[in-house]
Amino acid sequence: MVRLFIFLAAVQLILFLLALISCLSADRVRNAPRPVWILVILLVPLVGPLSYFLWGRPVPAPVEGGVVRRRRPAPVSPDDDPDFLRSVDTEQSRRDRETLAQWEKDLNDREEDKP
Repeated sequence: MVRLFIFLAAVQLILFLLALISCLSADRVRNAPRPVWILVILLVPLVGPLSYFLWGRPVPAPVEGGVVRRRRPAPVSPDDDPDFLRSVDTEQSRRDRETLAQWEKDLNDREEDKP
């Protein structure tokens, strides 16, 4: 009987931790503000985490043709983002290219001067 109680306590602790982590890391929660869900999870043993998983957890993204549709586009790397590339300071890039060209010219001049 003691083993059963230890097992149920471990299940309750795991459920508590999963619900708390899920609630804190979710973008949005349903049916109540996040602080209310955190209090329910913390103060109502076993029923709090279960109620969060049943009524508070965000609805998964809809699936169309086996592909998950996201509500907002996933972030892309800066090199692939056209808005970022347009926002790069072109004047600074031009100056950097001129500086690099000058350094290469100086390096070539030094190599030619060596015997």
